[in-house]
Amino acid sequence: MDYNHYFENALKAGRNKILSPAIIDKILLELAQAAIEQTSFLLQENAKDLERMDAADPKYDRLKLTAERIESIANDIRNVAGLENPLGRVLSANTMPNGLKISKVRVPLGVVGVIYEARPNVTFDVFSLCFKTGNISILKGGSDAEHSNKAIIKVIHDVLKSNSVDTNYATLLPIEREATDALLNAISYVDVLIPRGSQSLIDYVRNNSKVPVIETGAGIVHTYLDETGDLEKAVAIIDNAKTRRVSVCNALDCLIINSKRLGDLVHIAEPLSLKGVQLYADQKAFEVLDGIYSDKLLTKAQPEHFGTEFLSLKMAVKTVDTLDEALQHIAENSSKHSEAIISEDELSIEKFLNRVDAAAVYVNTSTAFTDGAQFGLGAEIGISTQKLHARGPMGLDELTSYKWIIKGNGQIRKV
Repeated sequence: MDYNHYFENALKAGRNKILSPAIIDKILLELAQAAIEQTSFLLQENAKDLERMDAADPKYDRLKLTAERIESIANDIRNVAGLENPLGRVLSANTMPNGLKISKVRVPLGVVGVIYEARPNVTFDVFSLCFKTGNISILKGGSDAEHSNKAIIKVIHDVLKSNSVDTNYATLLPIEREATDALLNAISYVDVLIPRGSQSLIDYVRNNSKVPVIETGAGIVHTYLDETGDLEKAVAIIDNAKTRRVSVCNALDCLIINSKRLGDLVHIAEPLSLKGVQLYADQKAFEVLDGIYSDKLLTKAQPEHFGTEFLSLKMAVKTVDTLDEALQHIAENSSKHSEAIISEDELSIEKFLNRVDAAAVYVNTSTAFTDGAQFGLGAEIGISTQKLHARGPMGLDELTSYKWIIKGNGQIRKV
């Protein structure tokens, strides 16, 4: 099958008409309302996808839509509409000795392709952020969310049509694997690709794409409880980071605990036990919890349990004697997504902040906050774990590039 017509139509949509910020915001607000009004339709189509997936699959929660989640999605779209549009923003401006006026101005990336798995909310997020920043979005969802994504695109297209705007501002590719390969090779049409999903998906896109890629990596997340950490804070933070929503990339995967705090491990584990969290504890932590924590939920950790993104009610526990050991463990196992320390010692905190190489580094709070909306970005198109162009939650600014504008009055270069 030839997929080029999808890419050609998307490219034309971006070239044919420049929408005013007022029209863009109007459409986004109408989309938010349409999502609420079409809740029954969206849930009906989402149910078709859920029926095909095992409820025990970690992807199930990511795939699932509820009325509350649709309301949250609508609020995110409204938040995006309310943000300042970055397009045309002057980043710098100088007048050179020869009279040339040189400025650096934000512009859209162009055509943005996003490849993602069982996350139908991504369809709304990608469109709203790309649309706000003048970008065209080409979406390649997975077969797991086929019905959900088609329903969401219908809602988006209906709103665009009602405003006489080209529906090719948002294109949903067929679910076939061939469509993914075509997108990876769409070098004449697509400016950047953003994969969202498992590490295997991200690796496949990185290794096979001829289009520039912004990686949004897996979240292998650690929290270190320092010997000075406040116990009350620790109990709440660790519980929230692990159990608030287990299937998301900012969920806690490994508790690193200072050996001087092992006596507090029982208190920290209590709310986890009540919620059915399976613990993979190293020898020292296992000895503390053995006979107290449920036998069915306590297992001795194996090497493969560290450096694993569980995406479920599972967590590893690692005991260290020093902050340096904790830092070493993080360096060896982190995906550079989100890392946290619970401590009351300023020197330890500063050392942790300076030494940990991650997109988001936390002090005395939950890693659950690694989220575009929570960072004041309205929503996010993904969380970048790389260092070029964008890092961390990607909002409006991260969906733009810039160009240099040079204004003269007849100057010529003589040297």
